[in-house]
Amino acid sequence: MRFALFYEIPVARPWDEQSELRAYQNTIEQAVAADRFGWDAFWTVEHHFLSEYSHCSNPEILYGAIASRTERIRIGYGVRLMPKPYNHPVRTAESVAVLDLVSNGRVDLGTGRSSTRPELEGFGVDPRETRQMWQEAIGHVVGCWTNDEYEFHGRYWDMPKRRVIPKPVQKPHPPIWGATTSDEGHRQVGSLGLGLCSFAVGVSPEEVKRRIDIYREAVERCEQPIGKYVHNQAATFTMTLCGDDRRAAIDAARESFEWYPKTGARQIATVAEWMAERQQDLGNYGYAADMKKTDDEGMLDLLSMEYLIDEGACVVGTPADCIEACRRYEAAGVDLLLCLVNPWKIAHETVMRTIELMGTEVIPQFRT
Repeated sequence: MRFALFYEIPVARPWDEQSELRAYQNTIEQAVAADRFGWDAFWTVEHHFLSEYSHCSNPEILYGAIASRTERIRIGYGVRLMPKPYNHPVRTAESVAVLDLVSNGRVDLGTGRSSTRPELEGFGVDPRETRQMWQEAIGHVVGCWTNDEYEFHGRYWDMPKRRVIPKPVQKPHPPIWGATTSDEGHRQVGSLGLGLCSFAVGVSPEEVKRRIDIYREAVERCEQPIGKYVHNQAATFTMTLCGDDRRAAIDAARESFEWYPKTGARQIATVAEWMAERQQDLGNYGYAADMKKTDDEGMLDLLSMEYLIDEGACVVGTPADCIEACRRYEAAGVDLLLCLVNPWKIAHETVMRTIELMGTEVIPQFRT
């Protein structure tokens, strides 16, 4: 199992004029440390309008800065929003190719369709069409990468024959991943031959395994991948804090580890509220209704640090504790564990210690 840093880049209130500057400078310093301490990758989200929760709206600029300061760590879009008008497929192909050149072939393209009202409504995206737009966009990106000249005439995008340049270093193209939460989404990602980003927080590794098994069954049957090869790797993410003392680590994690899953679930639930106002069927956003129901019933407020630890739904404690927790993800069939090292307001020094201890004492236990 490989390990990646994973970031929302939160900026907790109260804010001052330097809050976002510190958040970005700390993230860069942490990525450089991860490269030094043997981590495998660095991934961030793309989010818009989500104050405090995520101030990471244009991550490819950040990726370039990190690529220039590191030597071996891979860099992952986690994820690039594919529906129109977030990112045109040609701009995605160009962005990833430039980063692949700058980093000398260290890029992974995670793709997704968006799952909050502030973002979908803010960009004028029809939630009923995001899955179709996501799939169409991936096909266009692959075509741009793997053809000298390329044209496409799809449902959502149209382009006459053009030479899309530059081309990525990795051949036939960088690894492509699909992000999903629902069982149906896990099946679709597998059927397309994409790597899986199984994105749910606050669930046990055993529940992650159930979802990965759905993906594995589908990807094993894939004969016509949307890319040029079947990328049969599975990733998931978990909140992570590794320290020298178990109790101190839990105390340092508590506020952020409890805040993040509740806030994330409520962000997703806004889609259900919005579509109800529009008198539209939820379609493949049915999981948003589940989030809203859970919140309305008061269940989110019961999500405590003790619950997360009991479920194995986070990685926290000493290196020995973290090794034990990570073994459960390994047993679940996770190939890449994305470690959310700052869900909200974890101190920079604490994150740096997590990166060091995971790199020197935990990650080496998973090398084969």
